[in-house]
Amino acid sequence: MPDLDLQKRLELAKQIAKSAGRLTLEYFQTDRFEVIKKGDGSPLTIADQEAEKFLRGAIKEIFPDDGIIGEEFDNTAGQTEFTWILDPIDGTKSFISGVPLYGTMVAVEKAAEAGAARQSVIGSVYFPGLDVGIYAGRGSGTWSFEGDGDPVRANVSKTSKLNDSVLVTSQVETFRSRNADEVYRQLADSVYFCRTWGDVYGYYLVATGRVEIMIDPMLNIWDAAAVQPIIEEAGGRFSDWAGNPRIDAGESIGSNGLVHDQVIELTQKVAGVFPPT
Repeated sequence: MPDLDLQKRLELAKQIAKSAGRLTLEYFQTDRFEVIKKGDGSPLTIADQEAEKFLRGAIKEIFPDDGIIGEEFDNTAGQTEFTWILDPIDGTKSFISGVPLYGTMVAVEKAAEAGAARQSVIGSVYFPGLDVGIYAGRGSGTWSFEGDGDPVRANVSKTSKLNDSVLVTSQVETFRSRNADEVYRQLADSVYFCRTWGDVYGYYLVATGRVEIMIDPMLNIWDAAAVQPIIEEAGGRFSDWAGNPRIDAGESIGSNGLVHDQVIELTQKVAGVFPPT
């Protein structure tokens, strides 16, 4: 039997990711916003804030007792087993630059048993500048869509060799930030070619079969949560650099699954026990 609690939240996640994403278009490729530097040096705009306010309000209206974790505002404790995890604009630097490879991300985490890895059960992402999106719920597959068109099933590629694979990442400099330059160098030397079509767009490319590997040496839970079910329900794998399927590791690998162990073998060998910082 379908999980009705999950289905209701998936439907809302699909709707609000698209609606919040379209709100950002009021500012995209305009001069109507100021860029603020947050404490960690990352940029913030009014578009990030307004989109997250909309998401929080929509969730509270339908599921007032669920928890909420968001990038831009304080966490809200919940009284249910479900927590929403929000990133109103993933790829703010792209947004600021007028590049349409940014996405609005909505995820739902279901409370795990004590000691179990944190995992999400719903992921929904919309790319406002491209008018495309992708979503997944546990056991329901991954579905992509363009505009107001019907969704189609998304599947990862069938490439099984690392030297035939395409690698993407968000920003090469972040490997240096955790003393893992050699990981990127060896991966780049091992694959067919690599590009920095990163942030959530890179994971979208994996889930839709365009590339085989997306790797991030540093990221937050709101960067990872929506991605995990989307990658896995498309037939791929999502994990930390040691191969553990979790959303709170501060690092990630998303792949078509067939080359995942080859990537992990390299990250473990080269990165050793260096933790994300």
